[in-house]
Amino acid sequence: MVLQLERAPAASRLEVAEAIVEARAVGKRYDTGKLEVHALRGVSFSVPRGEMVAIMGPSGSGKTTLLNCLSGLDRIDAGDVLIEGVSLGSMSDGERTDYRARRMGFVFQFYNLMPVLSAVENVELPLLVARVPAKEARRKALDALAMVGLAERASHVPDALSGGQRQRCTIARALVNEPAIVWADEPTGDLDSENAQEIVALMRQLNRERGLTFLIVTHDIAVGRSTDRIVRMVDGEIVGEELLGVR
Repeated sequence: MVLQLERAPAASRLEVAEAIVEARAVGKRYDTGKLEVHALRGVSFSVPRGEMVAIMGPSGSGKTTLLNCLSGLDRIDAGDVLIEGVSLGSMSDGERTDYRARRMGFVFQFYNLMPVLSAVENVELPLLVARVPAKEARRKALDALAMVGLAERASHVPDALSGGQRQRCTIARALVNEPAIVWADEPTGDLDSENAQEIVALMRQLNRERGLTFLIVTHDIAVGRSTDRIVRMVDGEIVGEELLGVR
């Protein structure tokens, strides 16, 4: 069943569950010198733990800006963002960086893999940066690659992997620190339809079987309809939601 809402409420209807992410009247603007652009205009919504939610809308609607602000990659100009009940605004730059390293995973459209490193070396890199002992980092990286079906390609560099395999490697890297939430910005945007379907199915499987929370920015309606909820944006505002009977 699909429930279509004409207008999103000030806060999500799913707040009855524990919210892992909560946006409270979030505003973001950019000053180009000649023009002040309001990228986000009083955005309020929440993501319950274990939900897989898609942010959709036309180019320039504020989707990626919202992801960057919610994850602490970008500062907000108004409102507040809470992650696991803690305000990002109350953290120093160092604390936000440390929190992202420990509790968040990121999946990007163009993979952002180090070309000279093998798959397992790419996956273990965030752990080594966080000063996890090398043997433990390698074990966790191999486990993460196995989780995404890439164990047999652990020693291959990115150029020796297909597009779908590279994205699986990126997902493994996002999971290696056992994050509270995974942020995915156009994760299928650089893939053909077959590989895109496989990546979406993998994220859905990880969500269902391991309870991982995913927030996905996407233009692809097929990706959106594989999630629990679609949040639609236009001109920096949330204008509607769809609850999907995926589960």
